[in-house]
Amino acid sequence: MVDVASHEISALGVVGSRARCLAALAQAVVERRVSLAYAANVEEQIQNLMELPGIGAWTAQYIAMRALRWPDAFPTKDLMLLRAAEMGARELQARAERWRPWRAYATHYLWQSLGVYP
Repeated sequence: MVDVASHEISALGVVGSRARCLAALAQAVVERRVSLAYAANVEEQIQNLMELPGIGAWTAQYIAMRALRWPDAFPTKDLMLLRAAEMGARELQARAERWRPWRAYATHYLWQSLGVYP
């Protein structure tokens, strides 16, 4: 089924690897391995997302922030966050530990400080 969906998505002009990622995500949602709504165990959902092809930590954290509305989501390696914080990923990750459980709010604040809002 994923191959058929991937082919259909590719026909819309979506690049092959991205089409496969979207199809795998759709299949995981249909099979209830991934939820794109409130989830009781967000960290488990993030892990399930990262098991899908084409979804890494940044994307999983972004989905947790937006779709799962998790206030502690934090896409540490986001280039705009790193630019706004004026530090490297490790230093930012260490500093962000003090912002728990509200790191998503810090993310929005840092993005806003640059005038961007992905």
